[in-house]
Amino acid sequence: MTMRSRHQAVYVISVAAELAGMHPQTLRIYERRGLVQPARTDGGNRRYSDYDIDILRRISELAEEGMNLEGIRRVMQLEAELEAARRELDEARQRLHELAEHVEQHQRADLVPLRQAITLFGEPPAFLRRR
Repeated sequence: MTMRSRHQAVYVISVAAELAGMHPQTLRIYERRGLVQPARTDGGNRRYSDYDIDILRRISELAEEGMNLEGIRRVMQLEAELEAARRELDEARQRLHELAEHVEQHQRADLVPLRQAITLFGEPPAFLRRR
C-alpha cells in the first residue's frame, strides 16, 4: 500500500470544508485572500491536501483568537519563516557535526604516538626508552 503525500490534493471543497470545520464559502474567501492555494483539476475544480486542511485549521484558530485576515496572513508568514529558519539551523548543525567528526577522524589518523615518531628518526632519547 502506497502512502500519499501530505501535499497530494485529494479533497473536494465540501470535504475539505467539513474536515476544517468551515463552510465551503469560507474556503473560497480564504483562497481569494491568498491564505490557502488549493490545487485545481483540469476542469478547474479545487482539490485540497492534508497540508491545506492544516492551514485552514490554523486560520480558524487565529480567527477565534480575534485576528483579522491580514493579521492571520502575517502570523502565518512569520510562522513559515520561523520553520524555514529552524530547518536551516538543523541542517547547519548536522553539517557542523559531520565536519567535526571528519576532522576528529583525520586528526586521529594523522597522530603517531610520540615514542613511535621519535624512533622513526633514530634512537629514542633516554627519557623515552623503556626501563
